[in-house]
Amino acid sequence: MIAKAPQIGFDRFIQLDWVAAALGVRAGKGGLEELSAQLRAAGLGKEALAKTQTKLNALVLEPRADLVDFIGRGVRLFAGASTPDDVAPFAWGAALAAYPYFGRVAEFTGRLTSIQGDCSVAEVHRRMSEVYGDREVTKRATQAVLQTQANWGAVARVEKGKRLVRLAARGLTDQRTVAWLIEAALRYQGKAMALATLQSTAVLYPFLLDLPLAFVISNSEALELRSEGPSQQFVALHAAI
Repeated sequence: MIAKAPQIGFDRFIQLDWVAAALGVRAGKGGLEELSAQLRAAGLGKEALAKTQTKLNALVLEPRADLVDFIGRGVRLFAGASTPDDVAPFAWGAALAAYPYFGRVAEFTGRLTSIQGDCSVAEVHRRMSEVYGDREVTKRATQAVLQTQANWGAVARVEKGKRLVRLAARGLTDQRTVAWLIEAALRYQGKAMALATLQSTAVLYPFLLDLPLAFVISNSEALELRSEGPSQQFVALHAAI
């Protein structure tokens, strides 16, 4: 049997202000026509417009059944955001949970930039091709995700777009936001994560979780701590979630 490459899913550039507009629609602060007008003003053709709307539905407006509660809690958390930049944690968490491809690009980018602060785009492409196949669609999708992550303030593209420079991490001090992002990372990973690694987990590289995480997790209804041995603690989704 020939193994099939994993599904890509996230293959469009998504601007942060589009996510912010969709969030406003979901929170009752705007209408769908306003969002559509914003997308048309960006010069999207008919096909690109439809595909972009599909992505915004998955991230914000009409999440799949297993993410309805998670996205709904995120919407309530960020509905009061005053600028598109303030929506970045929501956009990132929603993309991690909804699109494993977005998460894998974030994971590789976070790892590759963790030591020196930068990496080549070719390195990310090579890692993604090893997982998803050396196909043109993989290259296009990876470029779309990197462009998206740059627009969301995670990296800067330099040297004519050939290198990625990690930007300063955004410090997060709201307990609910930190817990929600940890939940997003868990949904992407699909398994429990060591508490000791959460502060430096690659998929959340644009954010600094600047709180005592064991305390945050203990106060979250969605997360739980599990102990394995005398000193190993893991964080997992609560069994009821």
